[in-house]
Amino acid sequence: MLIADDEPEVHEVTRLVLGNFRFAERGLEFLSAYSAAEARNLLQQHPDVAVLLLDVVMESEQAGLALVRHVREQLANAFVRIVLRTGQAGQAPEQEVIATYDINDYKEKTELTAPRLATTMFAALRAYRDMRAIEAHRIGLENVIRSSARIFAQRDTREFANAVLEQLTALVGLERGALYCMVDRSATEQEKFRIAATSGDYRSLQDDDATSALPAPIVEAMRGAYRNKSHRFDRNHYVLHFTDSHQTESLLFVGEAWNLSPLDFQLIELFCTNVSIAFDNLHLNDELLSSQLEMVYLLAGAAETRSQETARHVHRVGRLAEMLGRALGLPDKTCADLRYAAPLHDIGKIGIPDTILNKRGPHTEDEAATMRTHAALGAQLLGQSRQPILQLAAEIAASHHEDWDGGGYPKGLAGEAIPISGRITMVADVFDALGNKRCYKEPWPAERIRAFMLEQRGRKFAPAVVDCLLEHWDQALALRLELPD
Repeated sequence: MLIADDEPEVHEVTRLVLGNFRFAERGLEFLSAYSAAEARNLLQQHPDVAVLLLDVVMESEQAGLALVRHVREQLANAFVRIVLRTGQAGQAPEQEVIATYDINDYKEKTELTAPRLATTMFAALRAYRDMRAIEAHRIGLENVIRSSARIFAQRDTREFANAVLEQLTALVGLERGALYCMVDRSATEQEKFRIAATSGDYRSLQDDDATSALPAPIVEAMRGAYRNKSHRFDRNHYVLHFTDSHQTESLLFVGEAWNLSPLDFQLIELFCTNVSIAFDNLHLNDELLSSQLEMVYLLAGAAETRSQETARHVHRVGRLAEMLGRALGLPDKTCADLRYAAPLHDIGKIGIPDTILNKRGPHTEDEAATMRTHAALGAQLLGQSRQPILQLAAEIAASHHEDWDGGGYPKGLAGEAIPISGRITMVADVFDALGNKRCYKEPWPAERIRAFMLEQRGRKFAPAVVDCLLEHWDQALALRLELPD
């Protein structure tokens, strides 16, 4: 509470009358200003002043009224309750002042007896409390909306879990940290919770089993939330329970020695509702993506099977393309897209006659020309889609036979003019094709393949991509064992 008055006696009497005043079981802290200028400085230093008892006439006849405008307009303080007190009502007529200035009460000093001053303080503090509560809810809701938008943007389960922890920290703060656990339903006896994401003091527990890594009280709190299928809020921690449309369950533990205010409880519960929706949407999105990718592999596999090659070839090319993309430092999303787009590199073979496609001997000049049309045909087929992955697949289909030195087809592109996706897929495709049986050849041994890749480095293949393949040679060979024909 700030008393702004140029009469020292007013300060003394006000402190005496309100010395034992209590509101919401709290007393008053008094600040004193003996001029409008001094009050202006104090309000700037203490923006949380709840009530300003303000004299009109101080260093000038309008000093108090000028201060009102400064508080509301320059300081933009809409919360402090301003009670105008005047001993010279003629200098500031009540109706005129209330209509013109943003004050909350107007009192003449002669009418402010001790009971009336206490009544005035109760009314002012209730209004201040309610306005602060409304503002806190507004800010809290904005934070929930902002935080929810960020978690809705996640497309990966691990990223989603980390985003939830990050946004909870921003929303209400975390004292020790938090844990995000996936429920292991394969456990035959008691429940097991795998720690999928962590923050704060719990970072070292990533991927551990929470039931053995955490203290018994925490484990029991998590089991209680899991068994009751509901959020659990206790005095010094809370556990949030989520279930998606596949009945996959997860738990979020936040603690310990951390107390929530009633507003925090409301915001967290609202946030949890949004997290549950986002979690469900994440799995629905994963299901949709899986269905789409299954169709991609079936389509790509059909083209390869028709040419008497194996459908596993397209899986390996996709995995190799992703691996090479990461080795080259491409963005994570680009690498993931390569994994799903590269398998369609030869989809244009669907339009090539069987007699040419599966011919065991060398092609004639005309047959070779027909065979080469599969690149443009595949690009044409895929290019009709507006889906980003299929657009990337169209780019790959059109460019994965372009040689680094310009001797490839269909456009004779060279060097950096060849899209990076095409450069990567060419290396992945040739590496895998050489190591497996085809209608026109037996599989090559690894050393012969390595020698060929080095021989064609800078001619057929982009040097940087070949270098990445050689750096990850054992990993590339292991992929063939992981996904054999």
